[in-house]
This record gives sequence, C-alpha cells and structure tokens, in this order.
Amino acid sequence: MANPDLYAVLEVDPSASPEELKRAYRRLARQYHPDANDGNASSEARFKEVSQAYEILSDPERRANYDRFGSDVGAGGSPFGAGSVQDIFDMFFGGMGGHAAQRRGPQPGPDAEISLAITLDDAAFGATHEVTLTLPQRCATCDGSGCAPGTSATTCLECAGSGEVRRVRNSILGQMVTAMACPRCNGMGSRIDTPCVDCHGEGRRNESSTLTVQVPAGVEDGSTMRLSDRGPAGLRGGPNGRLFVHLSVQPDARFERHGDDLHHEARVAFTQAVLGASIEVPTLRASATIEVAPGSANGTVHRLRHEGIEHLHGRGRGDLYVHLVVDVPTELDAISEDLLRQLARHRDEPVHEPSVGLFHRRRGAKK
Repeated sequence: MANPDLYAVLEVDPSASPEELKRAYRRLARQYHPDANDGNASSEARFKEVSQAYEILSDPERRANYDRFGSDVGAGGSPFGAGSVQDIFDMFFGGMGGHAAQRRGPQPGPDAEISLAITLDDAAFGATHEVTLTLPQRCATCDGSGCAPGTSATTCLECAGSGEVRRVRNSILGQMVTAMACPRCNGMGSRIDTPCVDCHGEGRRNESSTLTVQVPAGVEDGSTMRLSDRGPAGLRGGPNGRLFVHLSVQPDARFERHGDDLHHEARVAFTQAVLGASIEVPTLRASATIEVAPGSANGTVHRLRHEGIEHLHGRGRGDLYVHLVVDVPTELDAISEDLLRQLARHRDEPVHEPSVGLFHRRRGAKK
C-alpha cells in the first residue's frame, strides 16, 4: 500500500475495536465507492486502499502480525493474505470491480445469413430482389412484450429490476465488486407471470415475410451485404439482429470478369483476319462494332472503354477487352481447297499433296 499506516487509512486509532473498524470502513467505502463517484480514478484508488486496510485489520491474526511487524505477510504466511490466485483471475477476467455495469434488459436478436444468386447484369447495374424469409419476428399479439394481453411483467426481486447482481470478493488489492446477469430473470430485470399464449413469453415467433434487397452496382461474386435490424427479433422486445446477404454472381457465357473489366472472345474467319472486316460484339448494354484490321493475328485484343462494370466505390466503369480467336476450317469444299493451293503456290509455301491431304480424304468419304 502507498500508506503503511493502515489505521490512518481507516481514520481510526490503533486501539480501535472491531466494531469501530467496521463503522469506519463502511463510512469510507460509501464515500469513495466508484459507483458514487462516476468511476473517478482517485476515488477508486482510495476505495481500494480502504478495502485492503480493513481486510487486514478485520482479521485478528493479520492485525496482530501488522501490529507486531508493521507490515502484513498474510494469514499463515501467505503473501496473498485472505485472497487467492482465483480471486486475481476473477478480478481481471471476470470484470473489474467498482464500475457500474449497464442495465441488461432485452438483448438484440442473433444474426442470420442467406445466399442470393444474381446475374452479371445485376452486378453491373444494380438490381432489386424480393426474398421470402422465415425468421423470428416480433409477436403481434403481445407487441413483443411476451406478456398476455392485459398483463405486464413484474420487477425481478432478485436484482430489483437492474438485470444484474453483484458479488464482493476479497483479493490482493482489496474487496472487488463484480457484476453479472441476474440468474433469476436472465438479465431482463423483470419476470412474466402470465406469458402470451402465441409466443409463450418470448415476445417473438417464426413468421414468413418478403424482404426487398437492393443490390448495389459493382458488387463482386462472394460479396456480403450487411442489413442492420433486418435479422431475427430479440427476446421480449429486444431489437432485431443483423442479416448478412451473401451474393453469388452466376456465370455469363458472353463475358469473363476480372475486377471491373470484362473480357470477351470474338471468333473470326481466317479470311476476315487476313483481309480485315467489321464485326459485331456483345456489350452489357447491347452490342458494338469493332474493326478487324487486315492481317490480325490470333489473340489480337481490342479495348472498348467504359463498357465494363460500374465501380462500386467511385464513379466510372471498367473496360471491355475483345480477344480475337481466328477460326481455321476443319473441312473445305473442292473450290476452296483449290484456291488455297493456288495461294500457297503463289506464295511459294509448301503444303501436302491432295492425295495425302486430310480434306481430300474427307471429301472422298462423302461421295
């Protein structure tokens, strides 16, 4: 202790009787209790000093040791005095003593979660979906009170309506006060003598309802929306919990998404790739025309700006990338094959003879 004179801490003479010590302790404890001083740090420290001084001097053996040696080594020589190691754990992990806990009362309902499948267009532009859910909702018969109509809850006698009870423990730092939920009313502060017949006193019951979910533009597959106060109702009028909506974006045959950009494969004939052409490609809104330059190679990429997904946390959109895939025919008619052979001879490019050619065999098989 900061002040070694325990009698001075309790403001009594060394010859004070046990009753005088008790009266002094009660007077000082009421004066410096943290609950009476809004958690003032100096009052709390003074309260601990007073409690520890009384803990030592109220024990005849420990008081005798203190009077003889001027210090306290604890009853039986234990450095923890009348406290224990468990008291220390309770002090630090069971709640700090001296601070008034908040009134318990009805607690919020638990959280719930659902999955919602959306299209790529929904993710790109946003959408509204109607979802039917069966969740605990406030009982309409008792309006969530849990009491039968015409009755009301009564104050719990155990906790006097506070929803909590306090326990005083002796520890190395003195008497510590811990608060816990009242076991008789489960922290509600009141009891129901005549429960509602529809919800059996819970103030809620399972019902189906339709919920409107606003999906914002730009969400990605696997995103989760948190809807406050849209989850299950709490017991006996407690607020609703939260509803988590997990979004699943369905695959789209037209596009592959990377962030806010889209990628599309456009197939073109080898003659279009060689000679050039104008082709139509799909976009999220409709379609667009791109110009295939003569001599375009397989894998050539065209970029269409602002044709991708809308940015979720900012203005603008991603881009659309069109990847050209040059189709090589697997079958040719006689005229097409002859023209290609003429082109090969003109460009001095060696090719297989017709007798061993794949297309020759296929053409012969059709006859």
